[in-house]
Amino acid sequence: MTPANVVVYGFDRALSSAITGVVDLFAQAGVTWQAIHGQSVEPVFSVQLLSAGGSDIRCANGITLKADGALTAHTKPDLLLIPSIGSQIDQVLATERSLYPLLRHFHTAQVDIAANCTGVFLLAQAGLLDQKAATTHWGFASTFEQKYPGVDLQSEKLHTCQENIFCAGGGMAWFDLALLLIERYAGAQVARQTAKAHVLDLPRYNQSLYAGSRRQIMHQDSLVREIQNHMARQLAGLISLERVASHFNVTPRTLTRRFKAATGMSPGRYLQQLRIDHARKLLETSRCTLDSLLPQIGYEDASSFSRLFKRHTGYSVSQYRAKFSRDENL
Repeated sequence: MTPANVVVYGFDRALSSAITGVVDLFAQAGVTWQAIHGQSVEPVFSVQLLSAGGSDIRCANGITLKADGALTAHTKPDLLLIPSIGSQIDQVLATERSLYPLLRHFHTAQVDIAANCTGVFLLAQAGLLDQKAATTHWGFASTFEQKYPGVDLQSEKLHTCQENIFCAGGGMAWFDLALLLIERYAGAQVARQTAKAHVLDLPRYNQSLYAGSRRQIMHQDSLVREIQNHMARQLAGLISLERVASHFNVTPRTLTRRFKAATGMSPGRYLQQLRIDHARKLLETSRCTLDSLLPQIGYEDASSFSRLFKRHTGYSVSQYRAKFSRDENL
């Protein structure tokens, strides 16, 4: 089998691990597992690191990587990967203007294009994501939505795929993205073998459990912030839209409008997320049972909460505790 041609694009201020990690994982697909088990080694991918003009790449952490050549000299890879922007997103977007016509050319030529984390900003800036599904690092989701309102941002997802464009969420999600793409090109067995050989979990599907509520508190509406603080203090009690509106001397309609404008979600949905977040913290740091946890977050029905918790986090309550608990005695 002829190895698929993979190009990783490097640029100044990129996250070095999102470059070197991807290069390593693709280069070792069909190699490491087979070598360990005494099987015939068959590399699945041919991987190159290219930059705009073939120049060295000065990463965000100060590490310099040597490019194999210039992206402009490459006619048509099978797969083009864009790593995370490690710092100064706006400056990178400005300095990488020469990349955008190349991205559009490769997209038209049906090259698979994938971006990780804040590297997705480069795809959006090139116009490749208009009216398409995408995700990015949860901490930059609000900024992304403001800059690119025409993109269908699904920031709770760890990865998205539409047509020949693939996006991955926060930071180290590059390994999830790489495993998915390895599966796309080489099949599920090779992807599983590659993951096992490098002690990686098979691809995850949700990043909302890592985000918490930070995105919804980074705004300038002082009234909404007071309402959020009030909700946080009253999690165990009965909280209704009408009672909260009356407490803050506004109409329910005004409260809903301002809350959604500031946070991007309704008060009810925010309260639900707040309760899920608090449940997660209790599961991570205490030995409390589900029955003792529910009254602390304002829920009564264990089965309905369990379904809601799994929908938000991707894990059952017991699975979440087993994976994320910080209590060594649990």
